[in-house]
Amino acid sequence: MRLSPKLTQRFAWGVTWVTGVSTVLILLVIVGYVVAKGIAVIDPEFLLTPPEGGLTAEGGISTAIVSTIYLVGITLIVLTPLGLGAAIYLAEYAPANWLTRLIRYGIELLAGVPSIVFGLFGFLVFVRMLGFGFSILAGALTLVCLLLPFIIRASEEAMRMVPQSYREAALSLGATKWQTVRHVILPAALPGIVTGIILCIGGAVAESAPLFVTMGGSHLMPTSLFDQGRPLSLHVFYIAMETRAFDVAMGTAVVLIVIILAINGITKWLSRRFQAKMSGGA
Repeated sequence: MRLSPKLTQRFAWGVTWVTGVSTVLILLVIVGYVVAKGIAVIDPEFLLTPPEGGLTAEGGISTAIVSTIYLVGITLIVLTPLGLGAAIYLAEYAPANWLTRLIRYGIELLAGVPSIVFGLFGFLVFVRMLGFGFSILAGALTLVCLLLPFIIRASEEAMRMVPQSYREAALSLGATKWQTVRHVILPAALPGIVTGIILCIGGAVAESAPLFVTMGGSHLMPTSLFDQGRPLSLHVFYIAMETRAFDVAMGTAVVLIVIILAINGITKWLSRRFQAKMSGGA
């Protein structure tokens, strides 16, 4: 029995609506459960005091918060220009030859490598070979290697979604290739690029396996990029697995969620300002 077009449309709309609402509900349940279990341990002392030495649940998470902010900041500073530059080359400049196909194949291959493999790579290259030691810098550079394929793919796809007529119109007005990319392609693709950056922020904040072998896990307050650190994700792992203090782990997870939301909000605000500036600039 063949369904009518209207009935097919209603069925497809219903399935789409149900799956969308289900996804939101699952997210709310997970976040709500974490917040309900962890909110009781959060107070000024928990946020402003450092953890006790060793792998105990005593003390607060102030140094873990600072380490997380350092880690995410350095990762984004290095990752964004590298990923965006590679995406611009692949989407706008790369010729259709074997080298371009090889680059894309390598990006796809790297995207499927387990994170612990990147951690071992970071340990061998950044910790030992380059002499950075267990440090925030070594952890951040390891995350850059881990997240680079994702931001390249997201940015390249966002630029490829820009209609070809935009390019033709800019070039017909006498704009150079770079002026077209800078003032036309990038502003139009910026929402997709920002989405990729936000996903990378979530990945940087949530990863623990690569940082376990590159950052050292010190509970002390970092004073430079070459100091050891214990980001919130690693702190949650230590607390949950070594001490079984799940209430403290949940409280740390609540702070982690708040930091992710704050960074995402700041990133979106900056992207809107940057998009407006690039669209209106000469």
